[in-house]
Amino acid sequence: MFIIVGLGNPGKKYEATRHNIGFMALQKLAKDHEIDLKNNSFGAFWGRGQMAGKPVLLAMPQTFMNLSGTAVRQLQSFFKTEISNLIVIHDDLDLPFGAIKLKVGGGNAGHKGLVSIESNLGSSDFMRVRLGIGKPVDKFRIEGYVLDNFTEDERRSLPDILRQGADASAEIVLNGLQQAISRYQTKNINFRKKED
Repeated sequence: MFIIVGLGNPGKKYEATRHNIGFMALQKLAKDHEIDLKNNSFGAFWGRGQMAGKPVLLAMPQTFMNLSGTAVRQLQSFFKTEISNLIVIHDDLDLPFGAIKLKVGGGNAGHKGLVSIESNLGSSDFMRVRLGIGKPVDKFRIEGYVLDNFTEDERRSLPDILRQGADASAEIVLNGLQQAISRYQTKNINFRKKED
C-alpha cells in the first residue's frame, strides 16, 4: 500500500497559506479519487481507498508542520508499509511558484516537516512531490512568507498547480516515479497574471 501525505498546519488560520499547499494538493487528490479523509487518529486526518485497483492511504498530519513525522511514523508502523511506498507532498521555497519537482531522498533544505519525517523514520528515502512557492527577496522574511496567504495572482494559478500536484502523485502510484517525472516535472512558472 502507498501512503501519500500532504504537509501543512491544521486550523482555519493557516488553511490558505503557502505552507499548506501540500494539504491543498492532497485534498484535491482525495476528491478526485473519492477518498474520504474522515478518520481522525494517529495524529492525522486520513482515509483509505484505491487508485486503479492499487490500495492507498491519504493523510494530513494534524500535529503542526514541525511534528509531522510523528503522525507519519504511527501510520506507517500501524499499516506496515515500506518507506519506499511513502509519498510526501510539500511546499518548496527553492522552486519558483508553479514549478513541480519529483524525487526520492535527498536533503530537506530546512523544511521542518521533512526534518520531522526523516527524524521519525530514520531515513530520507521516501518520495517527494515538491510544489514551488518561490521565496522572498529578503531571506529574513522566510518564516512570515511561508505563513502568508497566496497573492491574488498566485490564487488564480493555484487550481492548475494543485491539479498537477495531485495528478503527479497519482501517477507515481499507477505507473512509477520515472513516468511521473516525465509527465509532470516542470520548471516553468504556471502563472496567470491579472487580465487588463
